[in-house]
Amino acid sequence: TEVEAVNMEEITGAQIIAEALKAQNVEYMFGIVGVPVIEVAMAVQGVGIKYVGMRNEQAACYAASAVGYLTGRPAVCLVVSGPGLIHALGGMANANMNCWPVVVIGGSSDQNQETMGAFQEFPQVEACRLYSKFSARPSSLEAIPSVIEKAVRSSIYGRPGACYVDVSGDMVTARVDRARVRAAPCCPPPPVSLAHPKAVTEAVAMLKTSKQPLVIVGKGAAYSRAEDEVQELVELCGLPFLPTPMGKGVLPDDHPQCVAAARSRALLQADVVVLLGARLNWILHFGLPPRFNPQVKVIQVDICAEELGNNVKPAVALLGDIRNVVSQLLGCFRKDAWRYQSDTMWWRSLKEKMNANERMSKALAAHSSVPMNYYTVFHHIAELLPHDCIIVSEGANTMDIGRTMLYNRLPRHRLDAGTFGTMGVGLGFAIAAALVESGRKTCQRVVCVEGDSAFGFSGMEVETMCRYKLPVIIIVVNNNGIYSGVDPHTWDELGKMGDLTTIAPPVTLLPEARYDQVMAAFGGQGFFVRTPQELRSALQLCLDDWERPSLLNVLIDPASDRKQQVGNFYQSNSG
Repeated sequence: TEVEAVNMEEITGAQIIAEALKAQNVEYMFGIVGVPVIEVAMAVQGVGIKYVGMRNEQAACYAASAVGYLTGRPAVCLVVSGPGLIHALGGMANANMNCWPVVVIGGSSDQNQETMGAFQEFPQVEACRLYSKFSARPSSLEAIPSVIEKAVRSSIYGRPGACYVDVSGDMVTARVDRARVRAAPCCPPPPVSLAHPKAVTEAVAMLKTSKQPLVIVGKGAAYSRAEDEVQELVELCGLPFLPTPMGKGVLPDDHPQCVAAARSRALLQADVVVLLGARLNWILHFGLPPRFNPQVKVIQVDICAEELGNNVKPAVALLGDIRNVVSQLLGCFRKDAWRYQSDTMWWRSLKEKMNANERMSKALAAHSSVPMNYYTVFHHIAELLPHDCIIVSEGANTMDIGRTMLYNRLPRHRLDAGTFGTMGVGLGFAIAAALVESGRKTCQRVVCVEGDSAFGFSGMEVETMCRYKLPVIIIVVNNNGIYSGVDPHTWDELGKMGDLTTIAPPVTLLPEARYDQVMAAFGGQGFFVRTPQELRSALQLCLDDWERPSLLNVLIDPASDRKQQVGNFYQSNSG
């Protein structure tokens, strides 16, 4: 009727998507627009969601997943169909392996052209099932809000991960009466679960009988915001602790009970290990000999039932939210106090090894020769960085050595290659961290420490940083290659010998490449650094500048390597 026509308000698919995301408290969207998703990006801006245009879908997905880890609520990665989505699969896989929440929305070919060879036609929903917890296409415009609610909910409930929503091109621009759209309320924060009281009692009894206990703090503890509870447990009971790479900062790295500097000895000789949101995967050598005691007893705390018992059968399994389970343990120790004594042989052995390793690192850092080595570079960086800065790191030696020398003192202030060992994450992570920090009252610096090879994966994202005036400081530790390179003279000699594609070592990159000029080309600050004095001067200038991003291109000895370790037969990134 005419009255009904007057009262009918039509709404497009793009608007429905935007309003559904807003209803789920999504704050950020990263992506690269094109047919058929341009209208979606415009619509989300219209409802107050921040849209960040990136230069590659992989980096966009890395950024969106980092927001999920840092805030506990997923951001969205928006991509075009076919190749656009395929580029984002790396970010989805990385998010799933790291257990970080992210929602990817991909445009796809029109429904009436399916199987006809449409533009960028690809089986997107099916493809994403390998890389996500949930993958679906709404059956109608009316169903979009409920599918988006399920994607957001699935990304944060249980073990967090990636979720995918497919939207065909014709759905983006199609219209429907708003009254017919089924609104979905905002999904609440994930419900938290507690471990069985009997298992908690068993864990406490086992800890009290341990001779050489060790707490391993994983990024699951960081994600669950368990820092206060974990610190109280460690300090109340006098326990040595070891952070995993992204578990750094849950307790400060310079805490007197942190034994990271004696990592190998701590893992090998511990008789009881409390595993807080860390997995016994390659990063922890699977919990197996020769890196672990064959008789070690593991108290495993994890949110995911399927993770319990992977590689090593736990002596006690505590299924539940890390923060709440640690609170349960604390409740027992408060009622019946117990403290591991600080004068034991175990503590003396750990401190002896820590002091020896620290002396070795300091000796390497004291080298004043040019070109610099890794330890010299990180020594000077560590002296100048603010204690509250967020450190993003990727590379091989750059990430490994930097992890031991650049301290984190706050939780969720380190982002790196992670469980998947992914190269190329750095600039996307840094962009995400800078955006999240810009919305907080106590805005903290974001410093991205990259190997020169790692920088190359996503280097063009410096334009994104310049465009949005994000004051990220990128430090490229440049050794002219992957793992190691050659100096300019050697490179020239190789060129004289013939075709470089058959002569140049596969690990080599162009010597002394001017990555600093890439940043300067877009309006940021670029510094070419050879000496410790130049490094300190340039870094201080960057720390004083909150208006634009900066890049320090720090040349080091192409042959520089990590200090030798006894039994150094494990993978480079085995933090």
